[in-house]
Amino acid sequence: MGSTKTEIGVREKFYQDIDSHNMAPLWEVFRSLVTPTPVTLARPHCWYYQDVRDWVLRAGDVITAREAERRVLVLENPGLRGQTRITNSLYAGLQLILPGEVAPSHRHTQSALRFIIEGTGAYTAVDGERAYMERGDLILTPPMTWHDHGSNGEVPTVWLDGLDIPIIQTFDASFLEGFPEDSQPTTKPEGDSRARYGRNMRPLDTQLKNTSSPVFSYPYADYREALEKMRLQEEWDICHGLKMTFINPQTGGPVMPTIAAFVQLLPKAFSTSPYRSTDASVYTVVDGEGRAFVGDEEFSLTPNDIFVVPSWCPLQLNAEEDLVLFSFSDRSAQEKLGLWREQRGNKEDSL
Repeated sequence: MGSTKTEIGVREKFYQDIDSHNMAPLWEVFRSLVTPTPVTLARPHCWYYQDVRDWVLRAGDVITAREAERRVLVLENPGLRGQTRITNSLYAGLQLILPGEVAPSHRHTQSALRFIIEGTGAYTAVDGERAYMERGDLILTPPMTWHDHGSNGEVPTVWLDGLDIPIIQTFDASFLEGFPEDSQPTTKPEGDSRARYGRNMRPLDTQLKNTSSPVFSYPYADYREALEKMRLQEEWDICHGLKMTFINPQTGGPVMPTIAAFVQLLPKAFSTSPYRSTDASVYTVVDGEGRAFVGDEEFSLTPNDIFVVPSWCPLQLNAEEDLVLFSFSDRSAQEKLGLWREQRGNKEDSL
C-alpha cells in the first residue's frame, strides 16, 4: 500500500528539519546512486578531424603557446558540457605547437599521454630527455615529471592530449609547479630511457621514483611492425581483432597508474562482435577507414578522427580497409580498485 498524505507530510517535515543539520535521507536517492548497471551522462560522439583541424590551427592566431601555457582545444563530451572532460574520469584535447615555439616547462600531479596526430620536428622533453615526435607516436608525461614541448620543425604539430584530470579532482589532489625557465636543461641523450628500459633489460638495482613506465616514447614504427608480424598468425579476437596494450616494462602492467593505452588492428572486411566494458574509452584512427557503432550512434571513420565510447556502451567496429586504432581509458585505475568489468556478446566476465 502507498503512503498516506499524513505520512508524506511527516516525512517532508522531517526532511526539512534534518536539512538544517546538513543531512539528507539516503532512501530518497539510493536507487540513483547504487544502480544495477553503470549509468553515465557521457554520450557517444565523434570529432571528425577534417571538421575541427582548421579551428585547432586558428588557435595559433589567437594566443601563443607561452601565453596559453598549453594551447589546447578541449574535447568536451556533449553530455558533459562545461565540465572539461570527455568521460566522467578522463580529459582530452587537441594541442597545437607552431615552429619555433615552446610550451613552458611544468610538472603536475596529473598523468598525461600525447598521441601525435600530425607534424614533424616537434619534441617533448621529460625530466631532462627529449623525444622528437612523429605522427602516430605515443608520448607519456607521468605524474610530477618536468615536461615541456617545443618545435624545431617547419610545420605545425598537433597531438591528442589524454589526462586523468577528473580523477585527480575527485581526490582533491592536484598540484602544479612551474619550472624557472621555459625549457628545462637537457641532461640525458635522446633515447636514453628506451636504451635503459625498453630492451627487456634494466640497470641493476634501479629505484624508480614513480609507478609509471620509465619509457616515455613509444614510436609508431615499432608498434606497427609488431602488429604486422603478429597478423601473420591470423589470431583475431572476435571483439577486438588484434589488440595490444602499451606496458610499463618494469612491471608488465599499464603504462600509468590511472590510464591504460592500447593499439589494435582490424584487417579489411573484419567486423567485431558486440563488446562493452566499464572503462570509457577514447579512440583515434591511426590508419585506414571503417565504421564504429557506439550505442545507437554510427560513425564513419577516417584517419585522425577521434571518438568516445562511454562506460558500458556497446561497441562494434567494421574495417572497410585495414584499420589501426589507438585508444586510452581508465582501465588501469579500475583494475587496481577491483571495479573493471566487461561483456563479450552475451557472456559477462568480472575481474
